[in-house]
Amino acid sequence: MNYLITGSLGHTSKPIVEGLIKAGNRVTVITSNPTNAEAIEALGAKAAVGSVEDADFLTEAFAEADAAYLIIPPKGNVSGWRAFQNQIIDNYIAALEANDIRFAVLLSSVGADLGQGVGPVDGLYDAEQKLANVPGLNSKFLRPSYFMYNLFGMIGMIKNMGIMGSNFGADTLVLTHTDDIAEVALHELLTLGFTGHQVRYIASDERTGAEIAQVLGEAIGKPETPWIVFSDAQSLEGMKGVGMSEEMAVSYTTMGKSIREGTMQADFFKNKPAYGNTKLEDFAKNEFAPAFGAQG
Repeated sequence: MNYLITGSLGHTSKPIVEGLIKAGNRVTVITSNPTNAEAIEALGAKAAVGSVEDADFLTEAFAEADAAYLIIPPKGNVSGWRAFQNQIIDNYIAALEANDIRFAVLLSSVGADLGQGVGPVDGLYDAEQKLANVPGLNSKFLRPSYFMYNLFGMIGMIKNMGIMGSNFGADTLVLTHTDDIAEVALHELLTLGFTGHQVRYIASDERTGAEIAQVLGEAIGKPETPWIVFSDAQSLEGMKGVGMSEEMAVSYTTMGKSIREGTMQADFFKNKPAYGNTKLEDFAKNEFAPAFGAQG
């Protein structure tokens, strides 16, 4: 089988590439960074260097693929994030159709069932709907919950203020480690056992904000670290204060509000999956504590 993988050698893409190669498949990896080409080829894959914003490049890169793993990449403080998401998914669809590819696995998100009110996830609703309407395409939409890696963003808050927090966290927050996402995605790509368009939720653990602060605090020698639930206004101003654009700060505040009010995770809890292997304690010990120590 021939696979096309987007996301370069990111947290989910690299393990997927390694697994596909180990199983004897041919793999092409799209990367926008030419310096990644050598590392991609060292894994036994082919590097396709270019931008996912370039539809012609994608059409060429997708040639000969039987299945694709699709990620909409982050892009700093882009203006018009939902429009950017739609541009990328439209480019992917054009490449899928031009090459008659019949299987696609999309990295989506919890909350992508809503389409409104979940901030940066709103555009993933569009992506799912558009892929579902491609004739002859079988799509699997992976919907992981809140990435554990997002908690790295609170290191500065702990160091400068002695607290953790956001405009959510009084109730349960479902957490996902990227290793568990990669394991699920690899299985779906290797088996290609889905037809039409299907959703699969992914999660690793669940904790309240106070529990998250306790586990991470203990790992860094600060067990007294509290989790503070900020108001939406405080959250918005805090994100703007660290350099986030007005648009993205509003977007992430909106997402936090949807988590706090229970709407973002509602469909997840209705369709709760078996949880993955990586627990918060594993992340705290093996990744968060070293990152905390390394950051000045």
